[in-house]
Order: sequence, then structure tokens, then C-alpha cells
Amino acid sequence: MKILVATDGSPSSGAAIASVAAQPWPEGTEIEVLTVIHTVVPFLLEPTYSIIFIHMDQLEKGRKHAPELVENAAARIRRPGLTVTTQVLEGAPKHLIVEEAERFGADLIVLGTHGHGPAGRFILGSVAHSVVLHAPCSVEVVRPRKEAAG
Repeated sequence: MKILVATDGSPSSGAAIASVAAQPWPEGTEIEVLTVIHTVVPFLLEPTYSIIFIHMDQLEKGRKHAPELVENAAARIRRPGLTVTTQVLEGAPKHLIVEEAERFGADLIVLGTHGHGPAGRFILGSVAHSVVLHAPCSVEVVRPRKEAAG
């Protein structure tokens, strides 16, 4: 079995990592932990140079943080009988997760969702929604547990 786990370091991604770590996968299962460095250019009327600077700054921060992010996630999943690798890509997460699943030959994609709702999806887009629609395999979307109100 081949499993692709997408993470962005958010609590919802943490829930997806925890879900994969808790499963009794068959021996020989291959798990790839993926993060996609994606910068967001603000929708502000700024001079072009400012937008380029913001983009480059976000990209550099992502490149610095991404290897540690995927390695920490992989460490939570690793155990005897499983092969766990990591991958860092740059671009649009909703497209690259699907492309990497195809390249890897994934049987399952596991990812978290932020649960922004219809308005949030319209403004921000939904990586999970897009992956579910376009994935070449099954997709498990994990939501973080809401803490009980005290």
C-alpha cells in the first residue's frame, strides 16, 4: 500500500498525521509525507516591487521551514515495517498533491481540512475539496477534534 500524507503544519494537518500514525498499516506500506511551499500574494494595490519582495520573502521562509516540517511529521509516523519518506515541492498545493499522488502511485491520500465553509472556499479556495475532486485514488480528509467547551 502507498499512502501520501499532505501537511502544511496546521492543526488540521496535525490531525491527519496523527490519524496515519494511529493506523495499523500492513507491513511494507510506503508512506510519503509531502508539504508544498505556496506563497500567497496579497490582494492589495501595492507597487510591483513590494509584491515581489513579499512573495520572495514568503518563499524563502517556506524553503527554510519545509524540511523540518516534513521530517517532524515523518518521525511521528515511522515504525518498523513502514517505509516513510518526505517530499517538499513548490507551487499550488491543490495541483501538486494530486500530481505527486499520481507520480508516487498512491493508493490513498490523507490530508486535513481547515473547514472554512462555502464563503471561505470561495475566497481562499479549498485544497481538500480540489484534491477530493481530482485525486487518482481514495482520499481521507481529517478534521481536528474540537475541544469540549469547559
